[in-house]
Amino acid sequence: MIELHPEFLTKDSQKQFAILPYEEFLKIKELLEDLEDLRDLRDAKKEDRDNISVSLSDVKKC
Repeated sequence: MIELHPEFLTKDSQKQFAILPYEEFLKIKELLEDLEDLRDLRDAKKEDRDNISVSLSDVKKC
C-alpha cells in the first residue's frame, strides 16, 4: 500500500479538495491502470472459457 500525504482545501470548515504530491498522483494513476488491465484480462478469460483451444504443436502439424 502506498503512503499518501494529502493536503486538504476547505470551505466553511468542510474538506472540499485533496491535493497530492505529483509523484503520489502518478503512482495512483499507474495502480488504477494496472487494475483496469487486470479487470480486462479477467473479462477476456471469462469470454474464452467456453471456446475450443488448440495447442501450438497441433497447429504446426497442419
